[in-house]
Amino acid sequence: MKTNLIIAIDGYSSCGKSTLAKALAARLQLIYVDSGAMYRGITWYFLENKIPVPLADELDVLNYDYSEILQPVEIAFQINRASGRSEIVLNGQNIENQIRNLEVSKWVSHVSAIKEVREKLVTIQQGLGKKGGIVMDGRDIGTTVFPHADFKIFMTAEVGIRAKRRFQELKEKGVNTSYNEILKNITERDYEDTNRKVSPLRKAKDAIELNNTHLDENEQLEFVLKKLEQKNLIETRHLTK
Repeated sequence: MKTNLIIAIDGYSSCGKSTLAKALAARLQLIYVDSGAMYRGITWYFLENKIPVPLADELDVLNYDYSEILQPVEIAFQINRASGRSEIVLNGQNIENQIRNLEVSKWVSHVSAIKEVREKLVTIQQGLGKKGGIVMDGRDIGTTVFPHADFKIFMTAEVGIRAKRRFQELKEKGVNTSYNEILKNITERDYEDTNRKVSPLRKAKDAIELNNTHLDENEQLEFVLKKLEQKNLIETRHLTK
């Protein structure tokens, strides 16, 4: 197996990108980087500090110096000893739980469309991947962050299935919301992600599409592992649990 392998996983909201990326990184003993958590972290920072968030038609007219605002922001990841999972830390504060609420979900696509936000986070992400050996998921990893990644996956699924999965996930976490509210949020995010001017969500030409509408988590992982083996990027032994 190539030791400095870079795997990029892109796709639509609530497609299970992070779940797949974590499982893949664990199986191949690579570092997992959650780029989506970074954008959620910046969104949380904006909301907490009452920083104006422009809508799509305000991006070119809102006169605001986002570069100066973002200068003191530092993002890192730390391992939760109890769960073994990587969690996001912004300016020394663990905000893993705060970034998963519906309010952050409502605004994250708007914040992600800000040029200065994407420039800052792309720089951080590329720095994390300099040595390789990582799995990173997001919406522009294979097209902007790592256009020369060794392996790229583009994930999609029916919007109703994605909303159902997200609703169940939030319900299990005790978040009080409705299926229709989540469906509306996902539909809006799909539109905003694919229509923003800066690094819109696109399937890279060399990415393999994974439609997981009717696949469970294990089936998705095996699909990707087999594709990696077919491209001689991993050894066959990695296909056995």
